Amino acid sequence: MPDRPSVLFVCVHNAGRSQMAAGWLRHLAGDTVEVRSAGSAPADQVNPAAVEAMREVGIDITDQTPKLLEWETAESSDVIVTMGCGDTCPVFPGKRYEDWQLDDPAGQGVDAVRPIRDEIRTRVEKLLTELSAGQAAG
Repeated sequence: MPDRPSVLFVCVHNAGRSQMAAGWLRHLAGDTVEVRSAGSAPADQVNPAAVEAMREVGIDITDQTPKLLEWETAESSDVIVTMGCGDTCPVFPGKRYEDWQLDDPAGQGVDAVRPIRDEIRTRVEKLLTELSAGQAAG
């Protein structure tokens, strides 16, 4: 793994779960990790309930835009975290994959999105701990 690992969060619309995960990782890791997110069928905008839920914890994701998952982005990422994109996520030998089973915030209000946001934080913290341990061991 390079000095600065790259993590790619992927969900279908790249508007909720993957955007919140990327926001958490940027917030918690600073510039020690390259953070990417993408979707297999990106939405027009980030889910407003996800934006509001993240704002409540002091993280601004209003400058993010859903992006199409590109083969090159996945290929050049060290860790790929999928969130319900199923067979549309590319698979590369030798990559670390995690599949996070999370409720989809699409169409949900902020009250329903908060527990998803909090579960994502827990998983991102665990991932960051594992990446840090891997850096120290490497």
